[in-house]
Amino acid sequence: MSQNYPKERIKVPRFNEESGFYTTPERSKIMGKIRGKNTKPELAFRKALWAAGYRYRIDYKKLIGKPDIVLNKYKTAIFIDGEFWHGHNWEERKQRIKTNREFWIPKIERNIQRDAEVNNGLKMLGYTVFRFWESEVKKNLEECLQTVIDSLEKKHVDD
Repeated sequence: MSQNYPKERIKVPRFNEESGFYTTPERSKIMGKIRGKNTKPELAFRKALWAAGYRYRIDYKKLIGKPDIVLNKYKTAIFIDGEFWHGHNWEERKQRIKTNREFWIPKIERNIQRDAEVNNGLKMLGYTVFRFWESEVKKNLEECLQTVIDSLEKKHVDD
């Protein structure tokens, strides 16, 4: 996957003092508490999917991008993305980043680029990819779940 990029790969500078980036101990403590797995929206989605009778794998390392939820039987991958880390409303939000812009802007733009690469890679493997924002899952869990279930039922009928 790393050979074929649709455009130039975004280079993210290292976040360290040598590169001119400074952080306070308080900020470091806050950032250290951010979870990448088993977030509340992800747990809620998984619980609802399980209750609907679908079995899945979590953080599946055998697939590109380690999807949050994988239903191998249906070749379906589901990601539940954080708004900040994956660039929700990025053009609008980019203007609001005030500190360490030289790090955060390329970092998030690279995450957006990587998400697109992962989506393409999974689609090339025959997977259906769903990406939901955490806030979307928090506010409209049933709607998000129904979108996935409709796709799964359609795949089950096609088989």
